[in-house]
Amino acid sequence: MVARGRRGAEGFEQAFQHLAPDADVRVVNPYAGGSGVSWSTDAREAACQRAAMELAFDARLPSWGSCNGMQLAAVVLGGQVAASPNGLEVGVARETRLTPAGQSHPQFKSRTAVFAVPCIHRDEVSRLPTGAIKLAENNHSEHQAFSYDQGDVSFWGAQYHPELRTTHVAYYLEDGDSIFAGKSALIADLNNAETDAQAAARLGTSPDALTVSYRTIELANWLAHVKQHADRTRQQ
Repeated sequence: MVARGRRGAEGFEQAFQHLAPDADVRVVNPYAGGSGVSWSTDAREAACQRAAMELAFDARLPSWGSCNGMQLAAVVLGGQVAASPNGLEVGVARETRLTPAGQSHPQFKSRTAVFAVPCIHRDEVSRLPTGAIKLAENNHSEHQAFSYDQGDVSFWGAQYHPELRTTHVAYYLEDGDSIFAGKSALIADLNNAETDAQAAARLGTSPDALTVSYRTIELANWLAHVKQHADRTRQQ
């Protein structure tokens, strides 16, 4: 697993410890990218990120990418990323809607047709790779989730962060050098949203939607996908 910084790693570790307590989770951090940097996944500075993603694809194993990870996969697979014309999306990805393809895709099993999940990003996927399937969207970003299953590559991704608590998002806003520093007014609500219904409502969500079991639905489904892949491989 590749993650940026302590909070990025912590979010994934906590999520997978909840979903698969017997799993051996190993975190590597080969790059300094992701939320808060000024460059995009197609930039020269992201070359090592792209190389890491290419290695994951070359391994012929199912891959997952949140936010920067989904943008990275899009670039490596031939799509494009750009700064969103709608500016920053910080807090939760409000009123994210499943596409018809998303409603029947295993990535979103048990997910309601409209939902909200923690997010923090400036860039977005502006053009999907050829062969990718758009699974979710909202009024801020046309591509909130996509899948790509072509040849030996099996990738599922989301622009939002099912692995992160809102408190993790608040941590990123406390960095005065981050491109998200101007959103610091959200910190109090982000820190309280899991238990304060009014704080959650101001963000566009609810405490129930922020519970670990509900927030991480996509990751649970991806783990089931990984297990199915492993079972098929053993039978070959």
